[in-house]
Amino acid sequence: MSEAAKHTFQAEVQQVLDIVINSLYTDKDIFVRELVSNASDALEKLRHLQHTEKDIFDGKADLEIRITTDEEAKTLIIEDRGIGMDHEELVENLGTIAHSGSKAFLQAMAEGDQKNSNVIGQFGVGFYSAFMVADEVEVHTHSWRPDAKQLVWKSDGKTGYEITEDSEEGSRGCRIVLKLKEECEDFAKDYRIKGILETYSSFVPFPIFLNDERVNKVEALWLKKKNEISEEEYTEFYKFQGKAFDEPRYRLHFSADAPLAINSLLFVPKENPEFPGMGEIDPGVALYCRKILIDDKPEELLPKWLRFLKGVIDSEDLPLNISRESMQDSSLVKKLGDVITKRFLKFLDKQATDDPESYKEFYSRFSRFLKEGVATDFSYREQLGKLLRYESSLTEEGEKIGVEAYIARAKEGQEEIFYQIAQNRAAIEAGPYLETFKARGLEVLFMYEPIDEYVMGSLPELQGKKLVAVDRSDIDFDKYEATEKPEGEPLPEKDGEKLVDFLKKAFGERAKEVRLSKRLVDSPVAALQSEGAMSPQMRQMMQAMNQEMPGADPVEIELNPRHDLIKKLAATSAKDKELAGLVADQLYDNAMLSAGLLEDSKDMVNRLNTLLEKAMG
Repeated sequence: MSEAAKHTFQAEVQQVLDIVINSLYTDKDIFVRELVSNASDALEKLRHLQHTEKDIFDGKADLEIRITTDEEAKTLIIEDRGIGMDHEELVENLGTIAHSGSKAFLQAMAEGDQKNSNVIGQFGVGFYSAFMVADEVEVHTHSWRPDAKQLVWKSDGKTGYEITEDSEEGSRGCRIVLKLKEECEDFAKDYRIKGILETYSSFVPFPIFLNDERVNKVEALWLKKKNEISEEEYTEFYKFQGKAFDEPRYRLHFSADAPLAINSLLFVPKENPEFPGMGEIDPGVALYCRKILIDDKPEELLPKWLRFLKGVIDSEDLPLNISRESMQDSSLVKKLGDVITKRFLKFLDKQATDDPESYKEFYSRFSRFLKEGVATDFSYREQLGKLLRYESSLTEEGEKIGVEAYIARAKEGQEEIFYQIAQNRAAIEAGPYLETFKARGLEVLFMYEPIDEYVMGSLPELQGKKLVAVDRSDIDFDKYEATEKPEGEPLPEKDGEKLVDFLKKAFGERAKEVRLSKRLVDSPVAALQSEGAMSPQMRQMMQAMNQEMPGADPVEIELNPRHDLIKKLAATSAKDKELAGLVADQLYDNAMLSAGLLEDSKDMVNRLNTLLEKAMG
């Protein structure tokens, strides 16, 4: 071995080293990813050279990465058969950390503005992450050029570095020897390095051997053409990437060049991973840049309501900080997430059209995520709203439709989509609100889940149609002609006016308004809510969460002038005001009970007992 040529680090370089070793990386495991990534880059460059250069040193050497751990010697060795380096390249690439501008790097770090440092390896600092764990690093290298010499670069990361010629001719590429610090000796253990490789480097395009055992056996399918991948390969990839045991329900594999370069492979599991009582799951789509893992659970990439997705998103355009540990340009990251989200929603819409039975199964398991998106994410409410499915007054129990089907069979000139939220279908069909819609041939969507209240509150309209609850008092029924005339003669107008006056006094402030109804067909009375009033479902949810309850909004009471009970009440109010008052209060509570607004039934039960006594004589 020749005499060592000693070099000192530039002043700026020493500052950069201090930052890299002590501040830049939050996780020491990252050094393995960085060195393996550098090795992969070197192999990729060599593969391109093989197409243009005829004479390459050690030309038959396999394009691979080999890693060796030695617990006894407390060393870790990472070697590749890439392009290698000559003396000038060693000085430029390893001796001058940021040959593209160490001053610029330091300025960017000082200002906290890394917008211009968004290319992996731009400052060449990834290699120096090795000094986080090593007291000394040696690089044994031979350039691809046949006339190059075998060289050894050695440094402790503090006092400078030296380069010597090695008298023994080695293989093409680089062999990096890390002499580990005492507190980092666990990086000389096989299982520790294997775990890091499986986490960050599973999809490196060249074979990685750890102590002669192949580690990366799974291909980066998201970069392959669809017609080159079998169903079995897709399934195995899903199980590997998603740590799953089932088969995927849906798969979305796509690439895009604009507005960003994206390669993505997404899966929907067969079953909802958020079992009751198990809490929220973490995001399941990992973020890669050129096959190197950046973040296995990126929380800011996709909307939270898409956390059930599993798979990979890979983009060469991602602006990363120089440690590859976080995304720097939030606007570009948002654009990436927006492209993926819109593409997935478009995919779901197509599935719902092309294979409604399959979508029905998906919806039965994952509808809560879509509804969460409507209620919490304004950006995609219109697209998500199209994907929602509900039973309706025109469907059989269990059969669900979407808003497009509803609109397709709506009345001519109908500007509303009517809905009712209740515990179940039976409660809706037994209540007073549906009857007038049936009489006019107007379809009503049935909703049974508490979250539907938030969904409807977040969707003022869909496809130009207003979403209107059936218990709203301001619905204009005059523009919808009834298909059947109601039976019976109505209460005479004067008698009706007298009854309304009587009930206004009986109800007092409990009723905002009392009037004879145009909507009721079979029921004697109904409680209606004004626009902006808190719904009964919202009140129930607030009670369940032990939140402070505001006072109930006064309701509007409508009376069916054709109902026998209302006619008899009108007659009774003129001759037995005590009995009429009891009946009036009972009708009020009945209406509140049907509306889901009766919070205390004690008075109602006592009153019923009194009425029964009077009925028995």
